[in-house]
Amino acid sequence: MRALREQPGRLAYLTLVAVLFFSGFPLYYSFVVASRDNSALATVPPPVLPGANLVENVERVFATVPFGTALVNSVIVSGTVTASVVFFSTLAGFAFAKLEFKGAKVLLVSVVATMMVPVQLGVIPLFMLMVELEWTDTLWAVIAPGLVNAFGVFFMTQYLRGALPGSLIESARMDGASTFRIFWQIVMPAARPAAVVLGVLTFLTAWNDYFWPLIVLSSPENQTVQVALSTLSGGYVTDQSLVLTGTMLATLPLLAVFALLGKYMISGIMQGAVKG
Repeated sequence: MRALREQPGRLAYLTLVAVLFFSGFPLYYSFVVASRDNSALATVPPPVLPGANLVENVERVFATVPFGTALVNSVIVSGTVTASVVFFSTLAGFAFAKLEFKGAKVLLVSVVATMMVPVQLGVIPLFMLMVELEWTDTLWAVIAPGLVNAFGVFFMTQYLRGALPGSLIESARMDGASTFRIFWQIVMPAARPAAVVLGVLTFLTAWNDYFWPLIVLSSPENQTVQVALSTLSGGYVTDQSLVLTGTMLATLPLLAVFALLGKYMISGIMQGAVKG
């Protein structure tokens, strides 16, 4: 009987180990390739242990493209977009969830409906707008379209409906607090778990965005990290060790963000699951 009780636990641990292996192996093998030269990848069997060329490959990445500038540009773009999306989505979510005004339901449905429109359909008019504003080949052209999104508004609206008691808002109003003061001092602290989740997801999306920056950015000094990586893969013969070295360097900031905020992200997801 005891063996039967222990078996599901062992199976769960084996499943977790398998998931961890298949999830982490691509990252590990990227490090292996980044630490070797391109010729080593053609050997049979392929190498599975790190080599001694990592420092040389990192130097080649920074010598081939302005990768340091691309990293800084991506940090600026992703950080600005993340802060804006979290702030405005929480503000709009508060309005839709707890404030009564005419047309609220219709407006929320209209916002959510925009999520069903493919991004590619808006590329041409958006590019024409950037030309009119003279923002092409600037970071503003990448930042401005992502300052707020429908998913963030819907996500924060659903969270605040269950996490923020209406009696708390009414008590603050009776004490003479303005709407913005209620938002800043009551809503923002209450929305912190969901805001961390939204912030991490937004940062990952903005950091990994490739399609729009490739279209609107042309100068090497204005490229984001994903566009710089595509430059590394150019040429008649692709140097896989060089490309994966750049990929590994581009992944490090994402790992740092998740290491800093992963605990809060998971607790926010679990808190929402318990409330649901």
